[in-house]
Amino acid sequence: MCERFIIAESIEIIETRFNVKTRNVGYEKNYNLSPGQEAPIITCEDPKHIQLFKFGMIPSESKKQTPIINVRTEGDRNANNDPNYSGAKGIITKPEFRKLIRSQRCLIIASAFIVGPNDIGLDKPYLVYLQNKKRPFAIAGIYNSWLNPEGETTNGFAIITTTANELLLKIGNPRMPVILHEYNEQTWLNKNTELTNITRLLVPYPANLMNAYPIDPAIKDPQNNYNELILPKGQRIQPEIEIKVESKIENHGYYHGKKDKGKGEQFSKK
Repeated sequence: MCERFIIAESIEIIETRFNVKTRNVGYEKNYNLSPGQEAPIITCEDPKHIQLFKFGMIPSESKKQTPIINVRTEGDRNANNDPNYSGAKGIITKPEFRKLIRSQRCLIIASAFIVGPNDIGLDKPYLVYLQNKKRPFAIAGIYNSWLNPEGETTNGFAIITTTANELLLKIGNPRMPVILHEYNEQTWLNKNTELTNITRLLVPYPANLMNAYPIDPAIKDPQNNYNELILPKGQRIQPEIEIKVESKIENHGYYHGKKDKGKGEQFSKK
């Protein structure tokens, strides 16, 4: 399960990264984005704008306000969260999600996400991020609008999860959000994309392109929201190699070198 994430970039950086504009106002950085709070997303119905939807999606047929925050790619299959599962993507056949996965997909904008071991959760939280400062990035999601009995509309989204990669398994968590490679983002948003090409994207992100470190358990309280929450409280799970391409003029032309570091820069709000 992924029930917390952060978005630490300015709206200008987000707009540039995704080549979009902001449709509604009120965006703020959030270091502990929790269910029920608003977050920036890009929908397939309006792929040129950022909108603010609530984290938590209420199925259209529901009579009660019971939001869903995570949706499994396997649907009701793979109950044991086998990381080697290669069976059917049950999300495409579940009645409450089959329409949404076909026509109401979204990019959930994030800088990192927060998980803990499956048995104790956020009592021992880790911040999980993409290496080489690849932020913000896009998590695959679905969204809808729910009309309550009083006639009020709630726009919400849910994170699509898949089986854990090697990094998340080291944390002790069997699930992770589906993170999209940048070159697949428009495929995800395009309503005309064949369903088979959509389901091919519902896979774990490569563990060697990610990393994680422990953070303050105070993040368990959704009322806490400040930058110090995401500072490291221990070592990163795996070493990093930061690759930088440098160019300098020499007698024989241009030199392109690589610079390796044993440890990457700690995640910050830059």
